[in-house]
Amino acid sequence: MTQPPDEPPRTDADYFALNRAGWDRRAEAHFQSSFYDVDGFLAGNTSLREIELAELPQVQGKRLLHLQCHFGLDTLSLSRRGASCTGVDLSPTAIDKARELAARACLDAEFVCSNVYDYVRSEHTDPFDIVFTTYGVLCWLPDLDRWAKVVAENLSPGGIIYLAEFHPVIDLLSGWGYFGAGTPDVVEEGTYTDGGEAVRTTLATWAHPLSRVLTALIDQGIVVQRVSEYAFSPYDCFDGLVEREPGRFYRQHEGKDAPLVYTITGRKPA
Repeated sequence: MTQPPDEPPRTDADYFALNRAGWDRRAEAHFQSSFYDVDGFLAGNTSLREIELAELPQVQGKRLLHLQCHFGLDTLSLSRRGASCTGVDLSPTAIDKARELAARACLDAEFVCSNVYDYVRSEHTDPFDIVFTTYGVLCWLPDLDRWAKVVAENLSPGGIIYLAEFHPVIDLLSGWGYFGAGTPDVVEEGTYTDGGEAVRTTLATWAHPLSRVLTALIDQGIVVQRVSEYAFSPYDCFDGLVEREPGRFYRQHEGKDAPLVYTITGRKPA
């Protein structure tokens, strides 16, 4: 990963435009990759991993909002489990692919192309029972207070937020900061799927410590019910990972397992 040669944009709108273009390119490549295994999904496999499958409550009959859904694999896997799903992503290409995938899989889900901050339910749409967002999502957002406000505004009373995210300690081990500096890191890099070095894009990311994520939700009145940390990633998407057990990728620091994933479950008071 390298710093891009040109001066980075200066406003959040510029950064979002930069990321939208990058994720448009990534969505095209990811849809064809073995990493995401679209063919396996169409054959009946789920894209959900053991962590969220163990922790997420029953979704049958629930209205579910999936923020930063990429091209909708998890959204549609949740639809298969009986949820009524809406997926939101800033990339038009990703949303087009999600709609294509839904049609090919004969699954019913709504997909909305929108920045998280700009997403607004239609006036005739009820709040959701579950807001779901997972793996590599918060680093694309500069302001977690605005994110948590969107979560709270879209949850029904008694509804839950479920977040599974890569642990910010990974950034520290990779030479980046743990505590956000306000301005993003702007880098030019390939993507994490097979053949990813050929898909080089310039992207802006923001660091958020775990405490900041929790506080943003608490400040919006969300009652945090569970926080879990895991010594493995369900995805082989970082340098130095070793698959010690099937589907569990570990990384050590000075001979000890590093935390690679955390999850938060919270509830909006009834």
